[in-house]
Amino acid sequence: MKGRAKIAALGLVGRSMFFKVPRFHSGGETVHATGFHEEWGGKGFNQAVAAARQSAHVAFLGKVGSEADSRAVREFCDKEGIVPSIYHAEQSVEPTACAAILTDATGETRVTVARGAELHETDVDRGFADEIANADILLLNNEVPEEVNLHASEIAEAHGVRIMMNPAPARPIPDELKRRVFLWTPNEFEEAALGDVAGEVVTTLGARGCRIRSTGLIVPAANCGKAVDTTGAGDVFTATLCVRLAEGMALADACRAANIAAAISVTKRYVMPSIPYRDKVEACHR
Repeated sequence: MKGRAKIAALGLVGRSMFFKVPRFHSGGETVHATGFHEEWGGKGFNQAVAAARQSAHVAFLGKVGSEADSRAVREFCDKEGIVPSIYHAEQSVEPTACAAILTDATGETRVTVARGAELHETDVDRGFADEIANADILLLNNEVPEEVNLHASEIAEAHGVRIMMNPAPARPIPDELKRRVFLWTPNEFEEAALGDVAGEVVTTLGARGCRIRSTGLIVPAANCGKAVDTTGAGDVFTATLCVRLAEGMALADACRAANIAAAISVTKRYVMPSIPYRDKVEACHR
């Protein structure tokens, strides 16, 4: 096994507002929430936190709409042990990204996202290029503009850094980027949209675990308690898999660890409180 994993991650970061409602709206109805929770979130941000809690050295690149939000996100990253590159455009009129997540009494969810301030490829060059060059793995997702992923992947390729990608939300992937990625972590819908790629594909299957495309092996899900909220479980899976692979673990064993981390995460509500630390994952494994 190698030493401490070094992960460079980038993505959308913004406010996630969770509303617990008795039922979803009908027509122009006003529905009163019975619970509310707010936290920082975003796919790449969730993955960065999850990787850091798995004992990796993590650098994260994101963008927000104001200096106050930049300062707040940097402070959160500092507490998590993440090296933050959080920018805001001085002349930007775009607010910080925001998502409203409604969950009804049956556990069904409805999500509305305002993308807000987004990364530009020039942001990658404002100090984050060095973090990519020094990483074991660059971790990408589809919540940032295509040109940002392409530019970051160019830097990684030039320095021999492996690239993992969670192709969510689903969208067409440029052939140039497809060629550079060594491992993908889609869900079943995203896998269908992804099509043929040169790299390995590990597809998350929810309660069934995950499937390794090259061998057809299904690594079964772990049982670490009763599931109450699956939000963010895919991000926890991807980040844990990324860290274990960066440490030199074999793919099937890394998938088992990632399944355990995801299984622990669904036993708690919301995302940040549910992301497990490494000792919890290893305890459940034993």
